[in-house]
Amino acid sequence: MASNPTPDAGSAGSAASLGAVDFQEVQQRPRFRELRRRHRSFVFPMAAAFLLWYFLYVLLADYAHGFMSTRIAGNINIGLVFGLLQFVTTFVITMWYVSYANKKLDPVAAELRAELEGPAGTTSTTAETGGAK
Repeated sequence: MASNPTPDAGSAGSAASLGAVDFQEVQQRPRFRELRRRHRSFVFPMAAAFLLWYFLYVLLADYAHGFMSTRIAGNINIGLVFGLLQFVTTFVITMWYVSYANKKLDPVAAELRAELEGPAGTTSTTAETGGAK
């Protein structure tokens, strides 16, 4: 059995140090609630908007044959353009979410993680209790 002298974040060593964390208590913290609110305020509206756009495409393809088969240039029609825009939209939303997460979510998540892991990988709730370590 070989031991790993520098375990990474996903190793059993760090998982064991988080074993004493009361996750229900963490979920009640204001910073965690803020993180969850920020995540949901982006993901839910964006998912709804994309689904509406997708269903519009499907409904137009099914019920508006004349419109979707309107030629734009050569053999390129509106249906083909809308279909390709589905892919473009997916990539744009992904890039937008990555940017949003880097700016708004990751800093808060890093603070929470540092708070939970404490100075030497130990868990701590002294910030809420006001106690000394």
